[in-house]
Amino acid sequence: MKQVDIAIGIIVKGEQTFICLRPDNTHQGGKWEFPGGKVERGETPQQAMIRELHEEVGIQVQASFLLQNIDFKYPDKHVILHVFVVEEFSGEPTGMEGQQSTWKVIDELQDKDFPQANVAILESLKAKYKHG
Repeated sequence: MKQVDIAIGIIVKGEQTFICLRPDNTHQGGKWEFPGGKVERGETPQQAMIRELHEEVGIQVQASFLLQNIDFKYPDKHVILHVFVVEEFSGEPTGMEGQQSTWKVIDELQDKDFPQANVAILESLKAKYKHG
């Protein structure tokens, strides 16, 4: 089974995070996701996340930290997700590749349809940014 390393950036502003809708013609298409992409040969997961966020949503990451790594096997693909939280950035994120995107309150993320591998991310985010 093919293994893919994916670097993800969870862009946080106050109680909100930025999410994008996966194109229908991609793996897990039609589901919401945090922006990111494949780690290329010769780069660290953090470097990949910074590059992907610049390409995909047009921001410059200024400060980030590793939230967690997730090892998940889909029927057709094995993914290792390197999940970073981005709390400092310049620019305003937008769907640079034409993808639908939005800011969403972290406590309301469970209302959206995410890939199964992202369930652990949602739980970690909710615990870290619990309000009230």
